[in-house]
Amino acid sequence: MTTSPGTPVVVGITGASGAELARATVDALLDSGTPVIASASSASRLVWEHELDESFGAALERWTDTGLFTYHPPTQLNASIASGSLATRGMAIVPCSMATAAAVAHGFADNLIRRAADVCIKEKRPLVLVPRETPLSAIHLENLTSLARLGVTILPPEPPFYLRELTVDRIVDYIAHRVIVALGLADAMPETFRYDGP
Repeated sequence: MTTSPGTPVVVGITGASGAELARATVDALLDSGTPVIASASSASRLVWEHELDESFGAALERWTDTGLFTYHPPTQLNASIASGSLATRGMAIVPCSMATAAAVAHGFADNLIRRAADVCIKEKRPLVLVPRETPLSAIHLENLTSLARLGVTILPPEPPFYLRELTVDRIVDYIAHRVIVALGLADAMPETFRYDGP
């Protein structure tokens, strides 16, 4: 299925720490003119309210005002992104809880986020997971390895220590742009995030 720049990207937000990563990813996609269809678990909304000053409802309103954003609750299994017949440019789950990673690795599509990820795998579309857990147990590693073998990009939010004046905000922006590159929506990282060498 061919796609165009007007074809949406799906963003799933789950209940791991790292709500700022989700907000930055959606912001970066919308700023680039990429339509976004999102779904957020109830646990992710609890984490969001704990970690961010902007409420989740306020973020939804701000994103919706762009005209490029659609939101579906995770219980809405009849939403368009639950079907492979809807063309998308792929999906990012950011942050991705270990429960979600386990479910996707084993085809357990019991909510819209997990079903949309299942669709990406079966349709061979880009799927990027930003896992948030440390340390990782053997169970976590086995699930992530199973997904990687299926072609899923596992993108831990690792700080780019080679950048000077490293701040949390800069790390968050870096990860958001790494997600965009991993989805194939950009050929390279912005120059401000590139390693220049010695």
